[in-house]
Amino acid sequence: MNNKKLCIFNWSGGKDSTLALHYALQDPEIEIKYLITTVTEKYNRVSMHGVRESLLIKQAESIGIPLIQIRLPDMPDMETYDRMMYERLTAFKAEGITHSIFGDIFLEDLRKYREEKLSEVGLQAIFPLWGKNTNLLIDEFLKLNYKTIIVCAQQKLKYICGEVITGDLIQSLPVDIDPCGENGEFHTFAFEGPIFKNKINFELGEMVFRTYNTPNQNGDLGANSEDVNNELGFWYSDLI
Repeated sequence: MNNKKLCIFNWSGGKDSTLALHYALQDPEIEIKYLITTVTEKYNRVSMHGVRESLLIKQAESIGIPLIQIRLPDMPDMETYDRMMYERLTAFKAEGITHSIFGDIFLEDLRKYREEKLSEVGLQAIFPLWGKNTNLLIDEFLKLNYKTIIVCAQQKLKYICGEVITGDLIQSLPVDIDPCGENGEFHTFAFEGPIFKNKINFELGEMVFRTYNTPNQNGDLGANSEDVNNELGFWYSDLI
């Protein structure tokens, strides 16, 4: 008899997702059926991270878990986002999925939001990284020989956009920046390490700047992110 928790894994493609998946794959009570990623329909890119769909697919193929894309309109309002997610979660529930796994670390409001939305369809959440020290997490990530590149960074952090994360880079960050970017300061693309069967190859493309209005409640911009005039600016380093 299989008593495992049948799960979906909310895959962003970044370092926190990677480490959370690393932990989840080592848990004998967990079986992961799908990787789930929200993709912006207009641009064919991972929501907020800005990574091309083609690289997302290569990640999933290297990991060896089927990928399901939830394709969203550009900057959806919360009503649209919640409705689309509810429909998807209901379908997963019908397949026998019981749990949904996230890479969140300490944002209480975001965790509450996720748990409430899952409870509406009878699913439960798992947070493998929850409550862990972010300095220790990024140190462990690097010691496990994972590699990740910063693909998106707040305006004031332009100088780290397009850089591969190293211990020295983390040490150089301003003291008010979380080393894992948990407050939405930066996002990454993981391309090598133990969960990947092969390295994901890419080249650096152009860097572009984009502004957003107030953060979405779903946390894609970081639940604690704030900026004057309720506008956030981010630099994106394209990967090709």
